[in-house]
Amino acid sequence: MEVYHVIRDLVSLLVVGLLMIWGWRALNWVWLAPKRLERCLRQQGFAGNPYRFLSGDIKELSTMSRQTRAKPMPLSDDIGPYVAPFLHQTINQYGKNSFTWIGPRQRVNIMDPEKIREIFTKFNDFQKVRTNPLLALLVSGLVNLEGDRWSKHRKIMNPSFHQDKLKKVCTEGHSELDVWPYLVDLTRDVLSRSAFGSSFEEGRRIFQLLDDQLVLRIKLLQTVYIPGWRFLPTETNREVKMKHKDIKELLRETINRREKAIKAGEESNEDLLDILVESNIREMEAKNMGMSIEDVIEECKLFYFAGQETTSVLLVWTMVLLAK
Repeated sequence: MEVYHVIRDLVSLLVVGLLMIWGWRALNWVWLAPKRLERCLRQQGFAGNPYRFLSGDIKELSTMSRQTRAKPMPLSDDIGPYVAPFLHQTINQYGKNSFTWIGPRQRVNIMDPEKIREIFTKFNDFQKVRTNPLLALLVSGLVNLEGDRWSKHRKIMNPSFHQDKLKKVCTEGHSELDVWPYLVDLTRDVLSRSAFGSSFEEGRRIFQLLDDQLVLRIKLLQTVYIPGWRFLPTETNREVKMKHKDIKELLRETINRREKAIKAGEESNEDLLDILVESNIREMEAKNMGMSIEDVIEECKLFYFAGQETTSVLLVWTMVLLAK
């Protein structure tokens, strides 16, 4: 019995100790660290809203975004107040050296060109922001990598964007479109053919999944991420992971098919995917330091998402301004 009581007391002490450690870390994360960082930034000349427990500025940011989106978009080059109303208000209220709160995380606004140049040149000191891990399921690859992994991916992907390679996937001529909504399908078709040697119809499922993930990404960005929450089987978490799995399977099938064709000596399509796969195979054979199939999948997702989204939005907005 004495041994039992000793073990019980030790276990109780261990549980209490773990709870105290967890409680201290939680308190530091949601209050002590943000307030400490706020004091430091104010001493350095930055200004912004006082930190609000756990939520920060997220509630105000979401409210302003909903109110702005409910109104027609003004036909003007000054799109800042419409696209990022809360950020626009913060800069007007606190100046160019200001900060905002995304939950317990602080975002510093830097608008001085010299400081921006210094940040971009010291990329080892200024690391990319780490937010909700579920967001990485939408698009990852080169855009999220750091250090040696970034250098390796950049080296392998670089041949895909050489000017002489890009000329081969461009065609001369012109065409007319009757209505601007088809620009979205047009840019997706151009991307599918030039990057993956397929049509928009063949890549329709991937684009649809990426659109769905983008909606989920916006939803996640408007909530405070609590560590460990991504492991809970919530409806949003299940949907994000299911769509991520579906996209990976579709791209894995395409990449495996290309690798087999290249290794069999078949003629190259001269699209970006072929160039990427060939470059990776050469790197693997020469130094055994190429990218894994998972890495190639993430870079393909980045091609699909960043390539068509930015181009279609730019074309649509250009037509709107020209029509004024």
